[in-house]
Amino acid sequence: MSITRRNAMGAVLAFSMALTAPLSFAAVTEGTDYVVLESPVDIGKGTVIKVFSYDCPFCYKYAKAVDKAVMGKLPDMEFVPFHLKTKGKYGLQGSTLFAVALVKDKAAGLKPLDPKSNFHKIEMALYKAYHDKKERWNDGADPDAFIKTGLNAVGWNRAQYDKDATDPKVKELIDLWEVSYPIAKVQGVPAYVVNGKYLLMTKNIMSLDSMVNKIKELSAK
Repeated sequence: MSITRRNAMGAVLAFSMALTAPLSFAAVTEGTDYVVLESPVDIGKGTVIKVFSYDCPFCYKYAKAVDKAVMGKLPDMEFVPFHLKTKGKYGLQGSTLFAVALVKDKAAGLKPLDPKSNFHKIEMALYKAYHDKKERWNDGADPDAFIKTGLNAVGWNRAQYDKDATDPKVKELIDLWEVSYPIAKVQGVPAYVVNGKYLLMTKNIMSLDSMVNKIKELSAK
């Protein structure tokens, strides 16, 4: 099963979502609105995991139009990015870049969706290079060029980055993200998981407000 979006209409919907669509208060239904993961992620309550890949066009679109809008209406919940290293020619390099960024951001008190965060800057730089400029960094043969794209976005030098990448906290994050692949296999990416247990069925989300409401209901379960 491909881990890209299986349902094109469901994927595109996020970017044609009606911001003024009425909020639905119908109870969420298992199998329609969400599925329970066979192996929940031990991450705690009050969290929204987003499994994503720099290689995924729908992940990019959700990052631009959905993530901040939705999480802005969920001030008591934490947005937790999980990069999928098995997708894209530079999946592992991408995961390392993102993990280093998140560790640095946490130390600086910056959240992933903050425009000032290293994570956000690197994420947007890679998305724009890959999807807008069609950059392929020699199709897997030039990892240094891929990494440089991320480093340039935040002004890091390579020597310091290589040192930062050896931080045990970075390895801990990358190891935690190993669960991304089985999650992505269910319906593709981006994949949103509430409280580490409830995977949203994105193809059945009809508006930003409905997504917010589903997350609230699942978080309270």
